[in-house]
Amino acid sequence: MKINNIGYLLVVMIIISSCKKPYNPPVVSSDNHYLVVEGVINSGNDSTMVSLSRTVKLSEGVGTQAVSNFSVIVEDAQGNNYTLKSEGNGKYDIGPMNLDPSKKYRLHLKDPAGKEYASDYVEVRQNPSIDSIGFSPKNGDLQLYVNTHNSTNNTRYYRWDYSEAWKFQSKYQSNFIVDAPTKSIRPRREGEDIHVCFGSDNSSNIILASSEKLAEDIISQGPITTIQSTSEKIGIRYTILLKQYALTKDGYQFWESLRKNTEQLGSIFDAQPTQLQGNIHNLKDPAEPVIGYISVTNVQSKRVYINKSQLPKDWNLEYPYDCGTLDSAYFHNPLSGLNEVLGQLINGTGVPVNAFGNSSIEGYLYSSPSCVDCTIRGRTKQPTFWTDK
Repeated sequence: MKINNIGYLLVVMIIISSCKKPYNPPVVSSDNHYLVVEGVINSGNDSTMVSLSRTVKLSEGVGTQAVSNFSVIVEDAQGNNYTLKSEGNGKYDIGPMNLDPSKKYRLHLKDPAGKEYASDYVEVRQNPSIDSIGFSPKNGDLQLYVNTHNSTNNTRYYRWDYSEAWKFQSKYQSNFIVDAPTKSIRPRREGEDIHVCFGSDNSSNIILASSEKLAEDIISQGPITTIQSTSEKIGIRYTILLKQYALTKDGYQFWESLRKNTEQLGSIFDAQPTQLQGNIHNLKDPAEPVIGYISVTNVQSKRVYINKSQLPKDWNLEYPYDCGTLDSAYFHNPLSGLNEVLGQLINGTGVPVNAFGNSSIEGYLYSSPSCVDCTIRGRTKQPTFWTDK
C-alpha cells in the first residue's frame, strides 16, 4: 500500500513539475532605492561610525549602493549636536563624544535634495566590559565564545560583531622573481617576499544574547563564531577583536527579527519572514521604508590572540588549493629542446621557486601563483595592531 502511494505521489510530482512556468516576481525588478543606515552612536570614549547606502534591484547583483553626500548629525533633545565627517564610500565618522548618559540622542540625516530622516530619541544604554573571550574544541572545530556580566542587572540585551586577522603562508616559498623590464629571472630582494601574509575578515552573522529570563545579568560562553580545524586562519596565529553593544528591548527585537529573516529561512518549519520595524523614519513621509536601527551605548571591545600551539596537535591545516608537487622548467629541455623557462615563467603564469642544475643553473622549479603567492588572498604588510608575543 505504501509503495502504491509513493508511486502515485511521484506521478503527481512529475506532472506538476512539467507544468511549471518561470516566475519573476516584481520585487526582482523593483527600482526602489530604500535608505539603509548602519551604525551605533558611541556614547563613550571611542569613535562613532555610520554607513549609509541604498538598496538596488536584485537583478543588479549587489546588495546596496553607498551614498556619501548626506549631512549626518548626532543630536539630543536640548539642541546640542555633533556633526559626522564623510570619509567617502558611504562612511561617516566622528571622534569620541563622551555623551551625557542621562540624556536621549538620535541620528539626524539630510540628503542634498533636502529630504530629512531621523531615528527616534534613544536612551543611553550602559554597557559592561567584556569579561573574557574564550575558545575550545567543539565537534572537531574551534568554538569561540564571550563572557560578560552586569552586576547592576540593567543591561540584559547584547549584540556583538568582530573583525579578525590571521597570519598564514603560501604552500611554497619563492626565492626568485621574474624581472619584467629585463625579461629575466633574479633572486628576490628585501620586501619582495610573497610567502608570509596576513588575512582579514569581518563578521557577517548577527550575534545576540539576552539574560532577560535569568536571575542575574550574565552571559556565559555566548557563541561568537566557529572556525574549522583545517582552516589556515588558525594555522599559525589568529586574532579577533570583539565589539559589544548594549541594546534596548526594542533594539534587541529588531536585530532578532533581522537575524531570523536572514539566517533561519530555508524550510516551512523555519521562522517566516517578518517586516522589519526599525527606529529611523522620513520626517515628512513616515510611510517610506528605512532600513536600520540606531542604538546609543558605550561600545566595549576586547582582543585576543590564538596560536597554533594552543590547539589540539592532531589538527592539520588543509591548504585551500590543490598544489601537488613542483614542476620543472628548463632553459633547454633535454628531450624536447624547448626553452620552458621562457614559455612557462617569463612569458607564462608560473612562479619560480628554486633554481636547479649542476655547475650552472639549468632551470627552475615552479608552481602556480595560488600555491606560491600569498598576496592573492592577503597582504604582506603586518597590521598595525599585530603582535607576535
